[in-house]
Amino acid sequence: MRQERLWTPTAALPVGASHPFYQRLNQILDEKKFDEYVETICEDFYAGEVGRPGLSPGIYFRLLMVGYFEGIDSERGIAWRASDSLSIRSFVRIALDEGVPDHSTISRTRRLMDVETHQAVFQWVLQVLAEKKLLKGTTIGVDATTLEANAALRSIVRRDTGERYEEFLVRLAKESGIETPTREQLAKLDRKRPKKGSNDDWTHPHDPDARIAKMKDGRTHLAHKAEHAVDMETGAIVAVTLHGADVGDTATIPETVAEAGERITGVVTDANGDEVVKQVSTDGPREVVTDKGYHSRALVSELTEWGLRTYCSEPNRGRQQWRGQQRERQAVYANRRRIRGERGLRLLRQRGEKLERWNQHLYDRGGMRRLHLRGRENILKRLVVHSGAANLGLLMRKLFGKGTPRGLWEHCRLIISAACTSIRLWSATATLLRRLGGSMARADPARIVTVAA
Repeated sequence: MRQERLWTPTAALPVGASHPFYQRLNQILDEKKFDEYVETICEDFYAGEVGRPGLSPGIYFRLLMVGYFEGIDSERGIAWRASDSLSIRSFVRIALDEGVPDHSTISRTRRLMDVETHQAVFQWVLQVLAEKKLLKGTTIGVDATTLEANAALRSIVRRDTGERYEEFLVRLAKESGIETPTREQLAKLDRKRPKKGSNDDWTHPHDPDARIAKMKDGRTHLAHKAEHAVDMETGAIVAVTLHGADVGDTATIPETVAEAGERITGVVTDANGDEVVKQVSTDGPREVVTDKGYHSRALVSELTEWGLRTYCSEPNRGRQQWRGQQRERQAVYANRRRIRGERGLRLLRQRGEKLERWNQHLYDRGGMRRLHLRGRENILKRLVVHSGAANLGLLMRKLFGKGTPRGLWEHCRLIISAACTSIRLWSATATLLRRLGGSMARADPARIVTVAA
Protein backbone atom coordinates (compact mmCIF):
# COMPACT_ATOMS: atom_id res chain seq x y z
CA MET A 1 0.00 0.00 0.00
CA ARG A 2 1.38 3.40 -1.02
CA GLN A 3 1.87 5.81 1.88
CA GLU A 4 1.04 9.48 1.24
CA ARG A 5 3.52 12.07 2.44
CA LEU A 6 2.51 14.16 5.43
CA TRP A 7 3.65 17.45 3.89
CA THR A 8 3.62 18.45 0.22
CA PRO A 9 5.57 21.54 -0.85
CA THR A 10 3.71 24.07 -2.97
CA ALA A 11 6.18 23.70 -5.82
CA ALA A 12 5.35 19.98 -6.02
CA LEU A 13 1.61 20.52 -6.55
CA PRO A 14 0.31 19.46 -9.97
CA VAL A 15 -0.09 22.25 -12.51
CA GLY A 16 -2.50 21.72 -15.38
CA ALA A 17 -2.51 23.56 -18.68
CA SER A 18 -5.14 26.32 -18.68
CA HIS A 19 -7.96 25.94 -21.14
CA PRO A 20 -7.38 28.50 -23.93
CA PHE A 21 -11.03 29.62 -23.82
CA TYR A 22 -11.06 30.29 -20.08
CA GLN A 23 -7.61 31.82 -20.23
CA ARG A 24 -8.67 34.37 -22.84
CA LEU A 25 -11.96 35.04 -21.08
CA ASN A 26 -10.09 35.82 -17.87
CA GLN A 27 -7.90 38.23 -19.83
CA ILE A 28 -11.04 40.13 -20.88
CA LEU A 29 -12.41 40.14 -17.33
CA ASP A 30 -9.08 41.35 -15.93
CA GLU A 31 -8.77 44.02 -18.60
CA LYS A 32 -12.19 45.43 -17.64
CA LYS A 33 -11.47 45.02 -13.88
CA PHE A 34 -14.33 42.63 -13.25
CA ASP A 35 -13.19 41.57 -9.77
CA GLU A 36 -12.84 45.15 -8.54
CA TYR A 37 -16.32 45.97 -9.84
CA VAL A 38 -18.14 43.02 -8.22
CA GLU A 39 -16.32 43.53 -4.93
CA THR A 40 -17.54 47.14 -4.91
CA ILE A 41 -21.19 46.34 -5.56
CA CYS A 42 -21.16 43.39 -3.12
CA GLU A 43 -19.45 45.25 -0.29
CA ASP A 44 -22.65 45.59 1.77
CA PHE A 45 -23.16 41.81 1.85
CA TYR A 46 -19.87 41.10 3.62
CA ALA A 47 -19.22 41.77 7.31
CA GLY A 48 -15.46 42.20 7.20
CA GLU A 49 -13.62 39.91 9.62
CA VAL A 50 -16.72 38.92 11.59
CA GLY A 51 -17.82 35.28 11.33
CA ARG A 52 -16.78 32.65 8.81
CA PRO A 53 -14.93 33.89 5.70
CA GLY A 54 -17.38 34.34 2.83
CA LEU A 55 -17.10 33.36 -0.81
CA SER A 56 -15.35 36.01 -2.89
CA PRO A 57 -17.73 37.77 -5.33
CA GLY A 58 -15.36 37.17 -8.25
CA ILE A 59 -15.26 33.43 -7.52
CA TYR A 60 -19.03 33.26 -6.98
CA PHE A 61 -20.00 34.89 -10.27
CA ARG A 62 -17.37 32.93 -12.20
CA LEU A 63 -18.80 29.69 -10.80
CA LEU A 64 -22.25 30.63 -12.08
CA MET A 65 -20.73 31.41 -15.49
CA VAL A 66 -19.18 27.93 -15.51
CA GLY A 67 -22.72 26.60 -15.24
CA TYR A 68 -23.53 28.07 -18.65
CA PHE A 69 -20.24 27.30 -20.41
CA GLU A 70 -20.17 23.68 -19.21
CA GLY A 71 -23.95 23.09 -19.45
CA ILE A 72 -24.31 22.21 -15.73
CA ASP A 73 -27.81 22.51 -14.33
CA SER A 74 -27.23 22.44 -10.55
CA GLU A 75 -24.93 24.27 -8.15
CA ARG A 76 -23.90 20.91 -6.73
CA GLY A 77 -22.69 19.92 -10.21
CA ILE A 78 -20.84 23.23 -10.59
CA ALA A 79 -18.96 22.65 -7.33
CA TRP A 80 -18.06 19.11 -8.36
CA ARG A 81 -16.85 20.22 -11.81
CA ALA A 82 -14.70 22.97 -10.29
CA SER A 83 -13.05 20.50 -7.91
CA ASP A 84 -12.44 18.00 -10.72
CA SER A 85 -10.93 20.32 -13.37
CA LEU A 86 -7.63 22.16 -13.05
CA SER A 87 -8.51 24.50 -15.93
CA ILE A 88 -11.75 25.59 -14.25
CA ARG A 89 -9.86 26.05 -10.98
CA SER A 90 -7.54 28.39 -12.85
CA PHE A 91 -10.47 30.29 -14.38
CA VAL A 92 -12.32 30.65 -11.09
CA ARG A 93 -9.06 31.71 -9.37
CA ILE A 94 -8.94 28.93 -6.76
CA ALA A 95 -5.39 27.91 -5.85
CA LEU A 96 -4.43 24.23 -5.73
CA ASP A 97 -3.81 24.42 -1.99
CA GLU A 98 -7.32 25.86 -1.43
CA GLY A 99 -10.55 23.94 -1.13
CA VAL A 100 -13.32 24.38 -3.72
CA PRO A 101 -16.43 25.98 -2.18
CA ASP A 102 -19.16 23.53 -1.31
CA HIS A 103 -22.47 23.79 -3.13
CA SER A 104 -24.11 24.94 0.10
CA THR A 105 -21.70 27.90 0.21
CA ILE A 106 -22.63 28.84 -3.36
CA SER A 107 -26.36 28.66 -2.61
CA ARG A 108 -25.96 30.61 0.64
CA THR A 109 -24.09 33.38 -1.20
CA ARG A 110 -26.86 33.48 -3.81
CA ARG A 111 -29.54 33.80 -1.15
CA LEU A 112 -27.73 36.62 0.63
CA MET A 113 -27.19 38.73 -2.51
CA ASP A 114 -30.26 40.46 -3.93
CA VAL A 115 -31.54 40.34 -7.49
CA GLU A 116 -30.36 43.89 -8.22
CA THR A 117 -26.74 42.86 -7.62
CA HIS A 118 -26.99 40.02 -10.12
CA GLN A 119 -28.66 42.35 -12.62
CA ALA A 120 -25.80 44.83 -12.11
CA VAL A 121 -23.36 42.12 -13.26
CA PHE A 122 -25.53 41.56 -16.34
CA GLN A 123 -25.49 45.32 -16.97
CA TRP A 124 -21.69 45.34 -16.67
CA VAL A 125 -21.47 42.66 -19.39
CA LEU A 126 -23.74 44.76 -21.62
CA GLN A 127 -21.38 47.70 -21.11
CA VAL A 128 -18.46 45.55 -22.28
CA LEU A 129 -20.42 44.45 -25.35
CA ALA A 130 -21.22 48.08 -26.20
CA GLU A 131 -17.52 48.98 -26.05
CA LYS A 132 -16.78 46.08 -28.42
CA LYS A 133 -19.54 47.29 -30.84
CA LEU A 134 -21.82 44.33 -30.11
CA LEU A 135 -24.82 46.34 -28.92
CA LYS A 136 -27.08 48.63 -30.95
CA GLY A 137 -30.40 48.51 -29.14
CA THR A 138 -32.52 49.92 -31.97
CA THR A 139 -34.37 46.73 -32.99
CA ILE A 140 -35.10 44.04 -30.41
CA GLY A 141 -36.82 40.68 -30.68
CA VAL A 142 -38.79 39.10 -27.84
CA ASP A 143 -39.40 35.39 -27.30
CA ALA A 144 -40.39 33.19 -24.35
CA THR A 145 -40.15 29.55 -23.31
CA THR A 146 -41.20 27.37 -20.39
CA LEU A 147 -38.77 25.96 -17.79
CA GLU A 148 -39.68 22.86 -15.82
CA ALA A 149 -39.91 23.69 -12.12
CA ASN A 150 -38.19 21.81 -9.33
CA ALA A 151 -41.56 20.55 -8.07
CA ALA A 152 -43.54 17.38 -8.72
CA LEU A 153 -47.05 17.69 -10.07
CA ARG A 154 -48.27 14.89 -7.79
CA SER A 155 -47.35 16.99 -4.72
CA ILE A 156 -49.75 19.86 -5.39
CA VAL A 157 -52.29 20.81 -2.73
CA ARG A 158 -55.60 22.65 -2.70
CA ARG A 159 -55.34 26.37 -2.03
CA ASP A 160 -58.48 26.44 0.10
CA THR A 161 -58.21 23.25 2.19
CA GLY A 162 -54.57 22.18 1.84
CA GLU A 163 -55.58 18.67 0.69
CA ARG A 164 -53.31 16.67 -1.54
CA TYR A 165 -54.62 15.61 -4.93
CA GLU A 166 -55.33 12.01 -3.97
CA GLU A 167 -57.01 13.05 -0.71
CA PHE A 168 -59.21 15.46 -2.67
CA LEU A 169 -60.29 12.69 -5.08
CA VAL A 170 -61.07 10.33 -2.19
CA ARG A 171 -63.30 12.98 -0.60
CA LEU A 172 -65.11 13.54 -3.90
CA ALA A 173 -65.63 9.78 -4.26
CA LYS A 174 -67.08 9.48 -0.77
CA GLU A 175 -69.41 12.41 -1.42
CA SER A 176 -70.65 10.63 -4.56
CA GLY A 177 -71.45 7.47 -2.58
CA ILE A 178 -68.27 5.38 -2.95
CA GLU A 179 -67.05 4.60 0.59
CA THR A 180 -63.84 2.71 -0.29
CA PRO A 181 -62.83 3.84 -3.80
CA THR A 182 -60.23 1.91 -5.77
CA ARG A 183 -57.52 3.40 -7.96
CA GLU A 184 -59.56 2.66 -11.07
CA GLN A 185 -62.60 4.41 -9.64
CA LEU A 186 -60.51 7.44 -8.65
CA ALA A 187 -58.98 7.63 -12.13
CA LYS A 188 -62.43 7.40 -13.75
CA LEU A 189 -63.76 10.12 -11.47
CA ASP A 190 -60.77 12.32 -12.24
CA ARG A 191 -61.19 11.99 -16.00
CA LYS A 192 -64.77 13.27 -15.85
CA ARG A 193 -63.91 16.45 -13.91
CA PRO A 194 -63.60 19.68 -15.94
CA LYS A 195 -60.71 22.09 -15.26
CA LYS A 196 -59.04 19.66 -12.91
CA GLY A 197 -55.63 21.36 -13.21
CA SER A 198 -56.62 24.96 -12.55
CA ASN A 199 -53.92 27.18 -11.05
CA ASP A 200 -56.65 29.05 -9.18
CA ASP A 201 -57.37 25.91 -7.12
CA TRP A 202 -53.98 24.19 -6.84
CA THR A 203 -50.48 25.17 -5.75
CA HIS A 204 -47.23 23.53 -4.67
CA PRO A 205 -46.41 23.82 -0.95
CA HIS A 206 -42.66 24.29 -1.49
CA ASP A 207 -42.68 26.34 -4.71
CA PRO A 208 -45.82 28.50 -4.79
CA ASP A 209 -44.47 30.48 -7.78
CA ALA A 210 -44.60 27.41 -10.04
CA ARG A 211 -47.66 27.08 -12.26
CA ILE A 212 -49.32 24.13 -13.97
CA ALA A 213 -48.64 24.47 -17.70
CA LYS A 214 -48.22 22.48 -20.88
CA MET A 215 -44.60 22.24 -21.98
CA LYS A 216 -43.27 22.51 -25.54
CA ASP A 217 -43.28 18.73 -25.92
CA GLY A 218 -46.94 18.46 -24.90
CA ARG A 219 -46.42 17.19 -21.34
CA THR A 220 -48.02 18.91 -18.33
CA HIS A 221 -45.67 20.04 -15.55
CA LEU A 222 -45.23 22.71 -12.94
CA ALA A 223 -43.20 25.34 -14.75
CA HIS A 224 -41.98 28.91 -14.99
CA LYS A 225 -41.86 31.15 -18.04
CA ALA A 226 -38.60 32.84 -19.08
CA GLU A 227 -38.74 35.70 -21.58
CA HIS A 228 -35.73 37.39 -23.15
CA ALA A 229 -35.19 40.37 -25.44
CA VAL A 230 -32.41 40.17 -28.05
CA ASP A 231 -30.70 42.82 -30.15
CA MET A 232 -31.65 41.79 -33.69
CA GLU A 233 -28.58 43.46 -35.22
CA THR A 234 -25.89 41.82 -33.05
CA GLY A 235 -27.63 38.90 -31.32
CA ALA A 236 -26.86 40.15 -27.79
CA ILE A 237 -29.34 39.47 -24.97
CA VAL A 238 -30.44 42.85 -23.59
CA ALA A 239 -33.03 41.76 -20.99
CA VAL A 240 -34.32 38.64 -19.20
CA THR A 241 -37.52 38.39 -17.18
CA LEU A 242 -39.28 35.55 -15.36
CA HIS A 243 -43.05 35.09 -15.09
CA GLY A 244 -45.66 32.53 -14.18
CA ALA A 245 -46.07 29.82 -16.80
CA ASP A 246 -49.82 30.47 -16.97
CA VAL A 247 -49.43 34.13 -17.99
CA GLY A 248 -49.93 34.86 -21.68
CA ASP A 249 -47.29 36.35 -23.95
CA THR A 250 -49.30 39.52 -24.54
CA ALA A 251 -49.36 40.17 -20.78
CA THR A 252 -45.61 39.69 -20.17
CA ILE A 253 -44.00 41.44 -23.14
CA PRO A 254 -44.57 45.02 -21.83
CA GLU A 255 -42.40 44.29 -18.79
CA THR A 256 -39.67 42.72 -20.95
CA VAL A 257 -39.65 45.63 -23.41
CA ALA A 258 -39.51 48.13 -20.54
CA GLU A 259 -36.65 46.16 -18.96
CA ALA A 260 -34.79 46.15 -22.29
CA GLY A 261 -35.24 49.92 -22.62
CA GLU A 262 -33.89 50.45 -19.12
CA ARG A 263 -30.83 48.29 -19.81
CA ILE A 264 -30.04 50.01 -23.11
CA THR A 265 -30.42 53.54 -21.75
CA GLY A 266 -28.33 52.52 -18.74
CA VAL A 267 -25.49 51.52 -21.07
CA VAL A 268 -25.62 54.95 -22.72
CA THR A 269 -25.70 56.71 -19.35
CA ASP A 270 -22.67 54.81 -18.01
CA ALA A 271 -20.70 55.07 -21.27
CA ASN A 272 -17.14 56.38 -20.98
CA GLY A 273 -16.64 57.38 -24.62
CA ASP A 274 -18.57 59.02 -27.41
CA GLU A 275 -18.39 55.91 -29.62
CA VAL A 276 -20.81 54.00 -27.38
CA VAL A 277 -23.22 56.95 -27.36
CA LYS A 278 -23.14 57.14 -31.15
CA GLN A 279 -23.78 53.44 -31.85
CA VAL A 280 -26.28 52.60 -29.06
CA SER A 281 -29.83 53.93 -29.21
CA THR A 282 -30.05 56.66 -26.57
CA ASP A 283 -33.86 56.37 -26.27
CA GLY A 284 -33.97 52.60 -26.01
CA PRO A 285 -35.50 50.26 -28.58
CA ARG A 286 -37.48 51.68 -31.47
CA GLU A 287 -38.63 48.44 -33.15
CA VAL A 288 -39.98 45.19 -31.69
CA VAL A 289 -40.04 41.84 -33.52
CA THR A 290 -42.19 38.95 -32.21
CA ASP A 291 -43.97 35.83 -33.38
CA LYS A 292 -47.73 35.45 -33.77
CA GLY A 293 -48.22 34.44 -30.13
CA TYR A 294 -47.70 38.09 -29.14
CA HIS A 295 -50.16 39.57 -31.63
CA SER A 296 -53.27 41.24 -30.23
CA ARG A 297 -55.10 44.47 -30.89
CA ALA A 298 -54.46 45.88 -27.44
CA LEU A 299 -50.76 45.00 -27.40
CA VAL A 300 -49.95 46.34 -30.87
CA SER A 301 -51.81 49.55 -30.02
CA GLU A 302 -50.00 49.88 -26.68
CA LEU A 303 -46.55 49.39 -28.19
CA THR A 304 -47.41 51.93 -30.89
CA GLU A 305 -48.34 54.45 -28.19
CA TRP A 306 -44.91 53.86 -26.64
CA GLY A 307 -43.38 55.04 -29.92
CA LEU A 308 -42.31 51.57 -31.10
CA ARG A 309 -42.64 50.13 -34.60
CA THR A 310 -44.00 46.60 -34.30
CA TYR A 311 -43.13 43.64 -36.53
CA CYS A 312 -45.49 41.03 -35.04
CA SER A 313 -46.47 38.02 -37.10
CA GLU A 314 -50.24 38.11 -37.49
CA PRO A 315 -52.30 34.89 -37.25
CA ASN A 316 -55.09 34.30 -39.72
CA ARG A 317 -58.19 35.44 -37.84
CA GLY A 318 -60.38 36.06 -40.86
CA ARG A 319 -62.52 39.16 -41.26
CA GLN A 320 -62.58 41.35 -38.13
CA GLN A 321 -64.89 44.01 -36.74
CA TRP A 322 -63.46 47.37 -35.57
CA ARG A 323 -66.41 49.21 -34.07
CA GLY A 324 -65.15 51.80 -31.62
CA GLN A 325 -61.53 50.63 -32.08
CA GLN A 326 -60.14 52.98 -34.69
CA ARG A 327 -56.83 53.41 -32.85
CA GLU A 328 -56.34 49.63 -32.61
CA ARG A 329 -57.34 49.27 -36.25
CA GLN A 330 -54.72 51.75 -37.42
CA ALA A 331 -52.02 50.09 -35.34
CA VAL A 332 -52.86 46.57 -36.57
CA TYR A 333 -53.06 47.64 -40.23
CA ALA A 334 -49.73 49.50 -39.97
CA ASN A 335 -48.13 46.41 -38.43
CA ARG A 336 -49.58 44.30 -41.27
CA ARG A 337 -48.05 46.57 -43.91
CA ARG A 338 -44.66 46.44 -42.22
CA ILE A 339 -44.45 42.65 -41.91
CA ARG A 340 -45.35 42.28 -45.59
CA GLY A 341 -42.58 44.62 -46.69
CA GLU A 342 -39.02 43.63 -47.53
CA ARG A 343 -37.58 44.74 -44.20
CA GLY A 344 -40.37 43.08 -42.23
CA LEU A 345 -39.92 39.75 -44.01
CA ARG A 346 -36.16 39.91 -43.40
CA LEU A 347 -36.61 40.59 -39.68
CA LEU A 348 -39.10 37.75 -39.29
CA ARG A 349 -36.71 35.36 -41.05
CA GLN A 350 -33.92 36.39 -38.69
CA ARG A 351 -35.91 35.29 -35.64
CA GLY A 352 -34.56 31.78 -35.88
CA GLU A 353 -30.94 32.96 -36.13
CA LYS A 354 -30.88 35.88 -33.71
CA LEU A 355 -33.74 35.15 -31.32
CA GLU A 356 -35.00 31.58 -31.09
CA ARG A 357 -31.54 29.99 -31.02
CA TRP A 358 -31.05 31.39 -27.51
CA ASN A 359 -33.71 28.94 -26.32
CA GLN A 360 -31.30 26.17 -27.29
CA HIS A 361 -28.12 27.85 -26.02
CA LEU A 362 -29.48 29.16 -22.72
CA TYR A 363 -31.78 26.36 -21.63
CA ASP A 364 -31.13 23.10 -23.49
CA ARG A 365 -27.35 23.21 -23.95
CA GLY A 366 -26.88 25.65 -21.07
CA GLY A 367 -28.59 23.32 -18.59
CA MET A 368 -31.52 25.39 -17.34
CA ARG A 369 -34.44 23.69 -19.06
CA ARG A 370 -34.96 21.63 -15.87
CA LEU A 371 -34.57 23.88 -12.85
CA HIS A 372 -32.94 22.89 -9.57
CA LEU A 373 -33.98 26.05 -7.69
CA ARG A 374 -37.26 27.10 -6.14
CA GLY A 375 -38.73 30.55 -5.91
CA ARG A 376 -38.93 33.04 -8.74
CA GLU A 377 -36.33 35.34 -7.18
CA ASN A 378 -33.72 32.57 -6.81
CA ILE A 379 -34.29 31.38 -10.38
CA LEU A 380 -34.01 34.91 -11.77
CA LYS A 381 -30.65 35.43 -10.02
CA ARG A 382 -29.18 32.38 -11.72
CA LEU A 383 -30.87 33.17 -15.03
CA VAL A 384 -29.52 36.73 -15.18
CA VAL A 385 -25.89 35.65 -14.66
CA HIS A 386 -26.50 32.76 -17.07
CA SER A 387 -27.53 35.26 -19.74
CA GLY A 388 -24.53 37.45 -18.95
CA ALA A 389 -22.25 34.46 -19.56
CA ALA A 390 -24.05 33.87 -22.87
CA ASN A 391 -23.25 37.45 -23.86
CA LEU A 392 -19.60 36.88 -22.94
CA GLY A 393 -19.70 33.82 -25.18
CA LEU A 394 -20.97 36.06 -27.98
CA LEU A 395 -18.00 38.37 -27.39
CA MET A 396 -15.59 35.42 -27.42
CA ARG A 397 -17.11 34.26 -30.70
CA LYS A 398 -16.42 37.63 -32.26
CA LEU A 399 -12.84 37.87 -30.95
CA PHE A 400 -11.69 34.25 -31.29
CA GLY A 401 -14.28 32.52 -33.47
CA LYS A 402 -15.74 30.22 -30.78
CA GLY A 403 -18.20 31.04 -28.01
CA THR A 404 -17.88 27.97 -25.77
CA PRO A 405 -14.94 25.96 -24.38
CA ARG A 406 -16.08 22.87 -26.24
CA GLY A 407 -16.33 24.77 -29.52
CA LEU A 408 -12.80 26.15 -29.16
CA TRP A 409 -11.45 22.72 -28.26
CA GLU A 410 -13.08 21.18 -31.35
CA HIS A 411 -11.52 23.94 -33.46
CA CYS A 412 -8.07 23.20 -32.01
CA ARG A 413 -8.61 19.47 -32.49
CA LEU A 414 -9.37 19.96 -36.19
CA ILE A 415 -6.23 22.07 -36.63
CA ILE A 416 -4.10 19.42 -34.93
CA SER A 417 -5.75 16.69 -36.99
CA ALA A 418 -5.04 18.59 -40.23
CA ALA A 419 -1.41 19.09 -39.20
CA CYS A 420 -1.02 15.37 -38.42
CA THR A 421 -2.54 14.49 -41.79
CA SER A 422 -0.04 16.76 -43.57
CA ILE A 423 2.85 15.18 -41.68
CA ARG A 424 1.68 11.67 -42.60
CA LEU A 425 1.31 12.70 -46.26
CA TRP A 426 4.83 14.16 -46.31
CA SER A 427 6.23 11.03 -44.64
CA ALA A 428 4.48 8.77 -47.17
CA THR A 429 5.83 10.90 -50.04
CA ALA A 430 9.38 10.74 -48.69
CA THR A 431 9.12 6.96 -48.31
CA LEU A 432 7.91 6.64 -51.90
CA LEU A 433 10.84 8.70 -53.18
CA ARG A 434 13.35 6.57 -51.31
CA ARG A 435 11.88 3.42 -52.83
CA LEU A 436 11.90 4.79 -56.37
CA GLY A 437 15.51 5.95 -56.17
CA GLY A 438 17.54 7.28 -59.10
CA SER A 439 16.23 10.32 -60.83
CA MET A 440 12.97 10.30 -58.89
CA ALA A 441 14.90 10.63 -55.62
CA ARG A 442 16.38 13.89 -56.92
CA ALA A 443 12.95 15.29 -57.84
CA ASP A 444 11.29 18.08 -55.91
CA PRO A 445 9.12 16.49 -53.17
CA ALA A 446 6.85 19.54 -53.00
CA ARG A 447 6.04 19.24 -56.69
CA ILE A 448 5.27 15.54 -56.35
CA VAL A 449 2.97 16.25 -53.37
CA THR A 450 1.18 18.89 -55.43
CA VAL A 451 0.75 16.57 -58.38
CA ALA A 452 -0.45 13.76 -56.12
CA ALA A 453 -2.93 16.08 -54.45
